[in-house]
Amino acid sequence: MHRRPFLQKLSLIGSSLMTLPFITYGKMDFPKATKLKFITASDGHWGQPNTDFETSHRNLIEAIHREKDVDFVVFNGDLIHDEPTLLPEVKMVYSQLQIPHYVTRGNHDRVSLTDFERIMGQATNFSFQAKDSGIILLDCSNEKGEYLCANLDFAKSKLEEYASLSNVFVFVHISQNEWTRHGVPCTDFLNLVTSYPNVRATFHGHDHDVDGQMIYRKKPFLWSGHFGGNWGNPFPSYRVCEVGEDGKAITYLKTVQEGMILNGHNL
Repeated sequence: MHRRPFLQKLSLIGSSLMTLPFITYGKMDFPKATKLKFITASDGHWGQPNTDFETSHRNLIEAIHREKDVDFVVFNGDLIHDEPTLLPEVKMVYSQLQIPHYVTRGNHDRVSLTDFERIMGQATNFSFQAKDSGIILLDCSNEKGEYLCANLDFAKSKLEEYASLSNVFVFVHISQNEWTRHGVPCTDFLNLVTSYPNVRATFHGHDHDVDGQMIYRKKPFLWSGHFGGNWGNPFPSYRVCEVGEDGKAITYLKTVQEGMILNGHNL
């Protein structure tokens, strides 16, 4: 298994909300028996001009299929690049996966709520359960591509519904804090999510040059870099999360091409 030292990627902005900078890469405590395993990847930007988006998607799908015992995949926003007619195309690409997949809407997914649900088969705010874990997918944009705070009413209703589960994992494309260059200040969201003891982690995309972790009120917020688009880290990547029968949970970022572990964190 290949590893590299953790690279600090965030541009930190002074804020009383921030508690810790990036957690440095360290030893991961892998579960002895994995109960739940999922993958999240973001910012494929299907259809972006002057990018080889077909190859980047094909490479990611091949990488996912090389992984063992994956329960589901979340494409965490910016599925397409602005043009609404591209959404049915990328849906067909995702359908090549041999495991279930789910999506969030990003600022470049400029599709109406009705069309998004009709094409993708789920609403922009969506949730489901997987092996005693609650999965919450939240919208953070609109047809104009504006940066928005997540829907607190929907988030709270699902957090309450899943309060008795062992774990909850939250996905929202845009960082809900200004601890990245492209985040938005949503303190109410941060306070809501971190008030539930069983929320294990929140996952973001959007920032192509960010691939690490931030901590707020002892809760981890993670990024997955990007696997498409025309800017950001030079290595397309995706993030894996494993939850063990023993309750341990870890997450680690991998390169699409080589499958190299770039950073990892115990959750």
